[in-house]
Amino acid sequence: MSLLRSYILPSLRQHSFAFALPAPRTSQLRCFSNKQVPPEQLLKYLRSGSALSDNMSAVNEADQQKIASLQAERAQQDEKVQQLRAANTEQSTLKAEIGKLKKLEAQLAALGLGSSKAGSSKQEVKFTLKTPKGTRDWEPLAMSVRKRIFSTIEDVFTAHGAVTIDTPVFELKEILSGKYGEDSKLIYDLQDQGGELCSLRYDLTVPFARFVAMNPSEYGNIKRYHIAKVYRRDQPAMSKGRFREFYQCDLDIAGVYDPMVPDSEVLCTLVEALDALGIEGFTIKVNHRKILDGLFDICGVPADKIRTISSAVDKLDKSPWAEVKREMVVDKGLAEDVANRIGEYVKLKGGRDLLAKLKADAVMTNHPVASQGVKDMELLFDYLDVYGISDRMSFDLSLARGLDYYTGLIYEAVTAASAPPGFNGGEGGVEKVAEKKSKKAKKGADGEDEVDESAVGVGSIAAGGRYDNLVGMFSGSKKPDAVPCVGVSIGVERVFAIMMQRLKEKEVKGERSTVRAKEVDVYVMSIGGEGLLKERMQVTKMLWDAGIKAEFMHKAKPKLPQQFAVVDKEAIPFAVILAPNEWGAGEVRVKQQKGKESDEGQGQGHVVKVDQLIEYLKGLGAGKGATALGDRQSLI
Repeated sequence: MSLLRSYILPSLRQHSFAFALPAPRTSQLRCFSNKQVPPEQLLKYLRSGSALSDNMSAVNEADQQKIASLQAERAQQDEKVQQLRAANTEQSTLKAEIGKLKKLEAQLAALGLGSSKAGSSKQEVKFTLKTPKGTRDWEPLAMSVRKRIFSTIEDVFTAHGAVTIDTPVFELKEILSGKYGEDSKLIYDLQDQGGELCSLRYDLTVPFARFVAMNPSEYGNIKRYHIAKVYRRDQPAMSKGRFREFYQCDLDIAGVYDPMVPDSEVLCTLVEALDALGIEGFTIKVNHRKILDGLFDICGVPADKIRTISSAVDKLDKSPWAEVKREMVVDKGLAEDVANRIGEYVKLKGGRDLLAKLKADAVMTNHPVASQGVKDMELLFDYLDVYGISDRMSFDLSLARGLDYYTGLIYEAVTAASAPPGFNGGEGGVEKVAEKKSKKAKKGADGEDEVDESAVGVGSIAAGGRYDNLVGMFSGSKKPDAVPCVGVSIGVERVFAIMMQRLKEKEVKGERSTVRAKEVDVYVMSIGGEGLLKERMQVTKMLWDAGIKAEFMHKAKPKLPQQFAVVDKEAIPFAVILAPNEWGAGEVRVKQQKGKESDEGQGQGHVVKVDQLIEYLKGLGAGKGATALGDRQSLI
């Protein structure tokens, strides 16, 4: 041991070999190669390199049999793969056998041995380049339209004093569970990776309620809006705005206030937002959960079936009564006479006239829950009259909203495109809709049913209601309605589908659209062979500093037709043209572009002094509302 400490160990600091201490009553060290070496010869042995070769020999001897076996298996599997390829075997079978071959080659590679035929078993991986089902990419023009939608809605929300928040795109699974009734099956659960069980958010309402429950003292009274993506594993109908990944624009008011005051403002905000978006001919259907629950009780629906029957009734906007009745009776076990009594009520719709009819219904007014709902609706219509929007409402007893968390007023905005084509909401059109539904669903490449989009309506473009118990459910409060809430969610994708259809109609008519993919106001160009690149850069920077959106072609000597092609394609309203002679005189030419066929587009433009260019362009409307770079305030 003294020899090890004093001589051998210090000398081995530069080496990576290892050895074991001698066994009792022996005077030799045993190396990993199992070779016994006298201590006084160990250093010489290690430095000679013999230790490494002896060690590798021992490893090779130990693994020789395993390697030989793997090589034989690999050769057999490789031959099998070649035979399957020659026989044009089904791809799934072939891929499985190739997978086995690759596993064998990986085992050989781990032992430091490659395959002499590795290249022969490789197969080119082919796949379809696409986005996942129910999602899509958004090109620049579409994004320009969407940006307008978002900013328009946001302007309306902030005008009512709303503030915004953001929440994680995924929540704990237990937060979302049990909140969406039959639609809970549409929640995307994330793969369990050994941590918390999470799911992608289904809407923005439940995360908001969780946020308030976590911050009750600071945000127990808040008017908030949130514009963000949500996820649902629904059957998509892309042309009708039904996606699996989509945006919602939500406005919610949390806090204890007088009945129907926040509810009426939310409806007023919704009307203003849809008007600002230019949505024509929309109607907001309204109803009350207490009226629904009361009439279900009056008709004889068992308490444990009220929510499932409510979900069935909610389908009356896209399915005929006969089909909804069949679901209630056959699928959900409701007595037929009970279903018939429900039908007498849920077919009713109107305004104050329906309210008067319900007030005259002795059975309804004597029911404690239903009568409270009727009183709330009467108060609501009083406030809607103040806002001047009562005529935009339809009191519709078929509106049920299938989500479990609603407790009071419910509503949704619909247009003529909301219902399936050919469906009129009554008994008429039943055969047409039923016939389409009875056809065997077409399977897609992923094995899922494909939706016939020609038979699908856009659906509601906005929806919401009162949910008084959701925050209390999360906070565990003894008083479940301690923080009551009411809100609305605008479906951006469905609004977008309507607006894009309108743009296409304009194109067909040859009308010039005001929507542009680029927001650039000025395109800085050059004429002549010199290109004037630095001069174009100088003018463009001057425009940027003045708050005018501008662009130039990133070429030293661009051709004039190429530059005008950009202006025409992007519908850029102004062109600033630099010519060598005019630039030398401190001048540029400004040409207003309004299409090739217009008089303004055919003229030679106007010569303007460079030092007067900003003022001249702003006088024409370029950079309208923008703030010059030097005048902008700090963000903080």
